[in-house]
Amino acid sequence: MSAPAPATRRLRDTHRKSDRASEETPLVRGLLIATAAGFLLLFLMVPLVNVFAQAFSKGIPKFFQSLADPETQSAVRLTVMIAAIVVPLNVVFGIAAAWCVAKFEFRGKTLLTTLIDLPFSVSPVVAGLIYVVMFGMRGYLGPWLQDHDIQIIFAVPGIVLATLFVTFPFVARELIPVMQATGTEQEQAAMTLGASGWQTFWRVTLPSVKWGLLYGIILCNARTMGEFGAVSVVAGHISGQTETMPLCVERLYQGFDAAAAFAVASLLALLALATLVIKSYLEWKQHALLEEAQRTADDPSSLPPS
Repeated sequence: MSAPAPATRRLRDTHRKSDRASEETPLVRGLLIATAAGFLLLFLMVPLVNVFAQAFSKGIPKFFQSLADPETQSAVRLTVMIAAIVVPLNVVFGIAAAWCVAKFEFRGKTLLTTLIDLPFSVSPVVAGLIYVVMFGMRGYLGPWLQDHDIQIIFAVPGIVLATLFVTFPFVARELIPVMQATGTEQEQAAMTLGASGWQTFWRVTLPSVKWGLLYGIILCNARTMGEFGAVSVVAGHISGQTETMPLCVERLYQGFDAAAAFAVASLLALLALATLVIKSYLEWKQHALLEEAQRTADDPSSLPPS
């Protein structure tokens, strides 16, 4: 058996030193694990199990009857439609913003980065009120919109705008560090070989950031379907017209139909679980690819024969 490559030996030595530096007594390790597990059990698992328990508290027929309600189905369709509009728009914006921040130096770059993070610091309710002030009947553009028979607030366009505001950082924020890590050498080499800007984007840039892009899309979609605060302000709670799934849960619960409310909430919980599973898979896949690339770099003989 051949001796390990120098890079592999250095990596192993680094891991061993790190392991020795992070060694704790069994008591400390046990306390840390118990604390983390306790928090997860108390604040995550118990509420999640309770959602499904309440959803089926009146039996399986009641559960499916609640989901078959026309107003509930309308809320599900509207939620899916909003996601189908908002997520692609966020993908376009996220790629463009990440490309500008990661690949170019220009005046106002810091301001652009700050504006991307703005929805993280602004309350979703405030975001909804911003659009009411702009497009409501008594807003700045309200009279003009009313004269031209254009309705934004208490209609689907208002829901789309409010959801866009609270979700547009997700894709951009996942892509910016990935694009900064990859650098510009690959794009420059492709351009030198005669590739056009569009070819460079599709064949070089996009494949190199695909995992970050997928991760951002998953998070964006989950937040889009679960958004409540901003949508609650601009939607008007019109059952069957402007009511999304979170608003439907609120209406049913306030109407003392807890089983139906938890039935709809269970769909949102399933969405969260699916998001977690897909996120974990993408992270595992990316980690596996990085390890394979590292092994190939340390031991070129492992490459398949050409």
